[in-house]
Amino acid sequence: MTDGLTIARTFAAPRERVFRAWTTPEDFSIWFGTDGVDVPLETLSMDVRTGGIWKATMHIPDGPTINWTGEYIAVDPPSFVSFTMTDQPDDPAREPVTVSLIETADGGTEMVMTQSGGNLTEEQYAQTVIGYNAFFDVMERLVTSQD
Repeated sequence: MTDGLTIARTFAAPRERVFRAWTTPEDFSIWFGTDGVDVPLETLSMDVRTGGIWKATMHIPDGPTINWTGEYIAVDPPSFVSFTMTDQPDDPAREPVTVSLIETADGGTEMVMTQSGGNLTEEQYAQTVIGYNAFFDVMERLVTSQD
């Protein structure tokens, strides 16, 4: 077992825009799951406040439907959000996720996302990193496009 993962990305977008990508259903439904996976907006529920719950349903093409859920642990707009997540809603084991957004000198945003908890194997965390990087490729297009 491993303790988790950390991914850092820099986006050419203001941190308010990147924070919005993490905290609004309209944005989250676009990038969470990549271009090839559908997360219908009507399946998303995001009560973005400490103690609030979030839920999303991910439809894998020719595959399963995955029900995600979690709770917001801390929210400090536009610089920080922390929440738990699981794709096993009946299982109390939840992976904590923290997202820190730091303004860069050129007006961009450095995002540092950490998922910990030790609930996954080393191989599962490695696959999760691949998945997140695909998610964040879509997020990058979203936050750098004209609204």
